[in-house]
Amino acid sequence: MPISKTSGLVAAASQKATCPTLKLGSISVVQRIVLTFQQAGVFPIVVVTGVQADEVKYSLAGRGVVFLYNEEYEDPELFDSVRMGLDFLKNISERVVFAPVNVPLFAPETLRALLEVQGDIVTPCYCGKGGHPIVLANRIIPDILSYRGNGGLRGALSEKENIRRRVEVPDEGILLNVHQTDALKQHLKENKDKFIHPNMRLGLEGEEELMNARAKLLLLLVGETHSVRTASDMMAMSVSNAWNTLNKLEDALGYALIARRKGGRMGSGSDLTPEGLRFLKAFQQYEEEVQDFSGRLFNSILRENSGLKP
Repeated sequence: MPISKTSGLVAAASQKATCPTLKLGSISVVQRIVLTFQQAGVFPIVVVTGVQADEVKYSLAGRGVVFLYNEEYEDPELFDSVRMGLDFLKNISERVVFAPVNVPLFAPETLRALLEVQGDIVTPCYCGKGGHPIVLANRIIPDILSYRGNGGLRGALSEKENIRRRVEVPDEGILLNVHQTDALKQHLKENKDKFIHPNMRLGLEGEEELMNARAKLLLLLVGETHSVRTASDMMAMSVSNAWNTLNKLEDALGYALIARRKGGRMGSGSDLTPEGLRFLKAFQQYEEEVQDFSGRLFNSILRENSGLKP
């Protein structure tokens, strides 16, 4: 059973095609895409790294992001990174929203509009031209992973054209890539205030902070990888910090979230307990509903009464 409604995938590995740390405004293009995803309540977000991998991890380490490393990043084939990310996310969420890091300036409201449309493949169009991001239903991911034809992701999706839903949006940003520097800067200038959003960082506190975005991601990754060490490495967290986070949360809740396994035929490792899985799903549902409610209030109260663009 999926943990979340929508997860995110950013392909930022290719040596030839990407510039993940390129500044656009005051932040890098990969940070901008992650922030746009987070505005829409997307969780978890996977960034497939390669070129400038350490810089990307450093810039996003506190954002609750999963890092996968594509060792073949000198090969410009984008589809390898897409497959890597989709394979990891295939059972975690109901849908996956995908964006290449070289198309960083689609608007948050564009993403929200796409997520409101039901369909196995949902893509945006501007003046009849298709762009990014692309929303993919969980159930078609196995077909994409098994595709071995020509054209990469474009070729895989072309075989399913009959189920694709195209959504016309008033957002040229879905087409603009990092090599169109002047057009990107002009589009950013025209739409800067649309990036303003409510900063909802939900968590749990007792005498100290217990649960936040990174703790939630840690729980999910332990469940997926069956290892606290592997989970912490994938999200750029130290192992000691990971165990400290888990131990504090367990002590406060009064029950075990993690089942520790020592030795034996399967070797050492860790897993989520049934109670840990229920807690993770309940917290994610709580967060999704609060963010949805907050977004509606932000639009109906603050945007309508403050002069911010809708």
